[in-house]
Amino acid sequence: MGIRSAVGLCCAFAVALAFASTSRAQGGNYVFAGGTPAEQAQVRAGLGISGFDWDLVPLQVTIHIVRGLPLSYSTPGQIWIDANLLDAGQYSWGVVQMEYAQQVQYTLLNQTMRTQLTTQLGAQQWCYENPSLPRGANACERFAATLAWAYWPSAANSMQPSGPGDWSAAMSPAGFRMLLAQYIGAPDPIVTESERILAGSAANRRRVRALR
Repeated sequence: MGIRSAVGLCCAFAVALAFASTSRAQGGNYVFAGGTPAEQAQVRAGLGISGFDWDLVPLQVTIHIVRGLPLSYSTPGQIWIDANLLDAGQYSWGVVQMEYAQQVQYTLLNQTMRTQLTTQLGAQQWCYENPSLPRGANACERFAATLAWAYWPSAANSMQPSGPGDWSAAMSPAGFRMLLAQYIGAPDPIVTESERILAGSAANRRRVRALR
């Protein structure tokens, strides 16, 4: 490994550890089928940097790491991820989160939630009921991409939307986290700077009142 690659990998994992220390997220219940130790470590890092509590998924997930997959994908209890993608390092983390987010929608959403989310995410159907529609018409894909972005809203996240038409731009990160708190009890561990300022101002006002 070259010096530049080693430094990049160290920085990526430092970012992951820093975020994980503040998010208190849970890493999920999964086992690997295939993949090198380094590729498996990328999966762990991708899930660990997210603020989402993956332990909410009520089953053990098997993560298959296969080289040469044209597209990473998920079925209930199963995830397939391209090894070449994981070899790209931090760039793969958003995809890892998106595929695990599919396990969230498979196991934790009921039909009422899916119907409401289809409208809220600006989709035409929940998940490939009409296979002739484009992938972006499916709320399950928008849901997974938005979850990946909402719980790791970082410029390093490959799921960061580049325009309003992107899947992960379907809802604001804060609004999406609030919605999942209501729907499935997912804690929102991300406190924005403005929220810190408001909380600090409220605490200061309480202290002033107490001194009067």
